[in-house]
Amino acid sequence: MRILFVCKYNRFRSRIAETYLKKINKKIKVSSAGLIKGFLPLDKNQIKTAKKFGLDIKGNPKTISMNLLKEQDKIIVIANDIPKTIFDYKWYKNKITIWGIRDVLRGDDMKGNERIVKSIIKRTNNLNKKLTKLK
Repeated sequence: MRILFVCKYNRFRSRIAETYLKKINKKIKVSSAGLIKGFLPLDKNQIKTAKKFGLDIKGNPKTISMNLLKEQDKIIVIANDIPKTIFDYKWYKNKITIWGIRDVLRGDDMKGNERIVKSIIKRTNNLNKKLTKLK
């Protein structure tokens, strides 16, 4: 099973989901990427928030590619600001799930960052339960 988490820049939301699913399920091949090539470094406050939940999201943002999309069994769009029509291709259309989690306006919004992490953890736990039942 291969799962790809997608958000706008691969700076926070998709990385949280990737890191958390890797932590709770070692059998699934998990990756994350951004729709747009990120040009800003990861936000220090978001890294700090992730660490508070036991997650390490360091590293360079990755950008989505057609090959990456083709390799996946499931593609989860974390972000609320990516149009679903981008993923309207026959060969991966049925692999898409949209979570639509809103980003914070500023990285220093610690309560907003925590809200995002909690929401992603809850959804990822539910996803993991469904995947475990499939086996």
